[in-house]
Amino acid sequence: MVGVSCSIDKLPAEDANVVLIDASPTKNFFVEMLTRDIELKDAILDLLDNCIDGIQRTTREQNELANPYEGFWAKIRITGDSFKIEDNCGGIPYTVAENYAFRMGKPEDINDDDDIFTIGTYGIGMKRALFKMGRAAQVFSQTESDAFEVNITPDWLIRDNDWQLPLKQIEKVSEKTGTTIQISNLRDDVKSQFDSTAFQSKLANEIEEIYSYIISKGFKVFINNVNIKPRPFALQWEGLEKLRNRDVESIAPYLYEAKKDDVEIELAVGFYRQLPEGEEIDDEESGKQRSRDSAGWTIICNDRVVVSHDKTRLTGWGEAGLPGYHAQFIAISGTVHFKSKDARKLPITTTKRGIDASSDLYLYVKDRMREGLKVFTSYTNKWKRLPREEKQRAKFASPAMPAEMFDLATDSEIDESQFEKEKSIWRAVKSKRFDVERRYIPNLPMPPKVSKNKRIIFSKPLQEIKEVSAYIFENPEHSASEVGEACFVKALEEAQDY
Repeated sequence: MVGVSCSIDKLPAEDANVVLIDASPTKNFFVEMLTRDIELKDAILDLLDNCIDGIQRTTREQNELANPYEGFWAKIRITGDSFKIEDNCGGIPYTVAENYAFRMGKPEDINDDDDIFTIGTYGIGMKRALFKMGRAAQVFSQTESDAFEVNITPDWLIRDNDWQLPLKQIEKVSEKTGTTIQISNLRDDVKSQFDSTAFQSKLANEIEEIYSYIISKGFKVFINNVNIKPRPFALQWEGLEKLRNRDVESIAPYLYEAKKDDVEIELAVGFYRQLPEGEEIDDEESGKQRSRDSAGWTIICNDRVVVSHDKTRLTGWGEAGLPGYHAQFIAISGTVHFKSKDARKLPITTTKRGIDASSDLYLYVKDRMREGLKVFTSYTNKWKRLPREEKQRAKFASPAMPAEMFDLATDSEIDESQFEKEKSIWRAVKSKRFDVERRYIPNLPMPPKVSKNKRIIFSKPLQEIKEVSAYIFENPEHSASEVGEACFVKALEEAQDY
């Protein structure tokens, strides 16, 4: 490992009164500064990111696959005494370990990963994770051609003048290629968190969200032998044929894609479920969620989720003429996927767990996010007084993954000539920002222009609702909406007979 040091015999001393002093950092200071601003779970996620990078190095020569992560896995083992992560993601080449993998930062002249979709730019993820968790670690890695191990000891961490680590080349122990990292001598705060089932549950939820896109493409992650399942993400549509016929109203998402140099963008926003009815909106507003909330924007950079289900101004809600998020919009969900082999072009924060809201690229794409979002908030507002009629109309839609929609809507790679193709869903965006930029704005169904229906809303104590429910249905457990409607029907019948 290479550190920062001061070579006294090479510094000029023209004045005899000048004494050259040591300005190199202590390891303790370096380690504390490196790890103080990262949460424990994020340190673990950095190690998972390295697994994904390993997969991409392994498959870099292959054509793009439908499930590029199929067959690869990472297994995390957490106890109160140690942490272990093991994978079969290709391993670290010996020359990479020898030259820079264990350095505190990535040298400028290293370009080994310039042709893979990574999100790391500084080369500190693995080291920061090791030091965040413990004072001793063993790293073993094996590729198809070689294997090595590196041991970090507590003594090495306190020796300021020794920045080198012993890299030992060893015989291959199996046919599996991958990396195993074992961390021991845990820090006290890490021990207490690792002992907590709440921390392990939170970590599993984070992995489920952040790597859901990758897990859905075949990658497997285990925490203490528990397989993490992906959170499904799909939007409602009525199929490609209806999209191609712009004169036909249909449920479909807003789609946008753009490409310039080494950056590709795919954006999809629409309904992931049917619109909520009055009682569900009331429950949502009172804090009672009936199911997992998938509303809001999810932003993905190189297959990793960096923002999950956001409903704030960060993703366009409540600004530029758009309403703020409200329970009536619970059915609206969207994704934006930025992809580039140059991670520095991604609008991502240095922690890799957030979006850079000041990025010119993100601010431009955010205009499209708001444009798409407005299509569906407007639809929701138009239909909110006719929930049952809307539900009847929307029942013809079925869920599909946004990636599947883009694949079906694009006959081949993005190409200007496709704008002229017969029945193409795409329309070009007049902009000089990208080499290729186009979108699809759905022709959503419109409600009847004249509606004689009005919504009746009132609140009564729950116990009284149960009493009326028992009186009408001989069952106190009917929903408030059913009880209210039954009361109205009964009163209407009496009024009509009067």
